[in-house]
Amino acid sequence: MASHSKEVAAIEAQFIEKITDNMQSFGVSATVGRVLGIIYMRQEPMTLEDLSDETGMSKTRMSQVVREMMNLNVAERVFRKGIRKDLYQVEQDYYQTFVSLFTSTWHKAINKNKHFEQKLKHMLHDLKEVEQTDEQVLNNILKEIRDWMDYYDWIKRLVIFFESGEVFKHVPKRPGGDQYE
Repeated sequence: MASHSKEVAAIEAQFIEKITDNMQSFGVSATVGRVLGIIYMRQEPMTLEDLSDETGMSKTRMSQVVREMMNLNVAERVFRKGIRKDLYQVEQDYYQTFVSLFTSTWHKAINKNKHFEQKLKHMLHDLKEVEQTDEQVLNNILKEIRDWMDYYDWIKRLVIFFESGEVFKHVPKRPGGDQYE
């Protein structure tokens, strides 16, 4: 029986490392990926102390990692009656985890570029007022800005497509169960 437990633990450890690798594909740190995998495999919320014990990292570091996971929308704080410590859980649905990682990254990019567009427009407007600048050059830059922002509008609509779940109507999830049995 003990060897069976060791074998199961070894398989779980390999699975956690595979989750870690996959998260790195999304630009997520190995530590975040590992913590996500640990909580996922535990299939129940964990405290910072639990995570610290499991990873060998400090509670301060675990707090930073969990905060990052919450910012990525792949973890949340949960309440359980009778437990005074904060508990953290992760989404158990891989598809939803992908959507959360994909959309949180693009939300940041969209917001950054919105500010960039406004800044450039103001600079070009000020340039028109102050200097005698070739109108064609300014118009070309304005066209590039419009094209750039159209691209980011497309990304915004793509994010909505994912967040709404509409993507699953076009690319359905596979039903779980017997495909690996």
